[in-house]
Amino acid sequence: MKRLITALVLATPLSAQEFGPVTDADYRPTDPALVALGRDLFYDPILSGNREVACATCHHPKHATADGVALGLGDGGIGLGPDRRIDPDNPPEQRIPRNAPALFNLGAREFTVMFHDGRLEEDAEQPGGIRTPIGADMVGGFASVLSAQTMFPVLSPDEMAGHYSENEIAQAVRMGRITGEGGAWDLLSARVAAVPAYADAFAAAGRPEIAFTDISDAIAQFMEAEWRADDSPFDRWLRSEAELPPQADAGRELFYGEAGCSTCHAGPFQTDHAFHAIAMPQLGPGKAARFEAHARDEGRGRVTGRADDAYAFRTPSLRNVAATAPYGHAGAYATLEGVIRHHRDPVSGFERYDRAQVRLIGGFEDWTLMDGPDAEAIPAANRLTPVALSDAQVADLIAFLEALTDETSIAGRSGIPETVPSGLPVPR
Repeated sequence: MKRLITALVLATPLSAQEFGPVTDADYRPTDPALVALGRDLFYDPILSGNREVACATCHHPKHATADGVALGLGDGGIGLGPDRRIDPDNPPEQRIPRNAPALFNLGAREFTVMFHDGRLEEDAEQPGGIRTPIGADMVGGFASVLSAQTMFPVLSPDEMAGHYSENEIAQAVRMGRITGEGGAWDLLSARVAAVPAYADAFAAAGRPEIAFTDISDAIAQFMEAEWRADDSPFDRWLRSEAELPPQADAGRELFYGEAGCSTCHAGPFQTDHAFHAIAMPQLGPGKAARFEAHARDEGRGRVTGRADDAYAFRTPSLRNVAATAPYGHAGAYATLEGVIRHHRDPVSGFERYDRAQVRLIGGFEDWTLMDGPDAEAIPAANRLTPVALSDAQVADLIAFLEALTDETSIAGRSGIPETVPSGLPVPR
């Protein structure tokens, strides 16, 4: 029997909410010409300092638009995902300090906050309509906050730029030359413009003078079109096209009811886009400045400077979550069951955390922060109230989360290109 949309009531401790199925109106429109350009650029290592790392290196459809490991390797690595290893001829200074997030539904209008700590977010009162700690002169001209997000990896030595002794992009970053003539973005744009196929394609798309914002706009539109995830069993249930399996439906009732998951994982994409401290374990170097060997990763607190924001991280969307392990800002949990059990009692989960589950690559293991006195601050900052869940209820929740999987979106709508205009190797 056809179900009324109002039957889906989110009985959270905060308030009752209602929402319907996701529609085209929930997403920004895209330009097919820019999408096609963005596809090539996303898979092209030309945007990295040493021409060895592409966006797809750490966000690959083979690994559900992430890399399948706790903390990845950007510049200085060889291979993909769990098979990636340190390049003995060009070892990295350190691995990337946070888990690579998945890219699903970033074209939806409600996704206005980027990164685990939200250091980049839409704000109409700020120059360029974007709030960021890096300076107003760097955020002008981007078509969206997602477009602006692409500026960070290409400037990061550990992700794409490389060491300052190795290439002109990294040298410009090291000297603080980002914008303007001879800046890192100008140098990258010139690389792309020098490839005839790119120059012709941008001209055909109405952007004959290639600036970095043109490149970033194209990559953003590609991500928006390629990884739209809204045809899962849950979506078909929302559209009254099919029933959920009994166990998944029981998990749905728990999720939006007594388990309280939707207090934070709210709405059709299962996120409130806010920040919460839930005592997630930290591994690796933490989010440190270049002069710091290690740093407590205080998440949102590092952005705002507010004590109340310490160790709070953005609520991730749960679309395709069953395919995007490991979980947490540092990829601490290898399974859905493990991360759900952590949510049942975060402080206990932190104290009893099993380090053996971590998916690491390159023979790296660093628990400096967890083994030091600073570790006590993480559970002390927890704001999530424990909830009693039986093993059967945990299994029901897992079944519901699996019903959020849209298989088509994981593979991507256009797939991996055979070649890219630069002629550089495509990550596979």
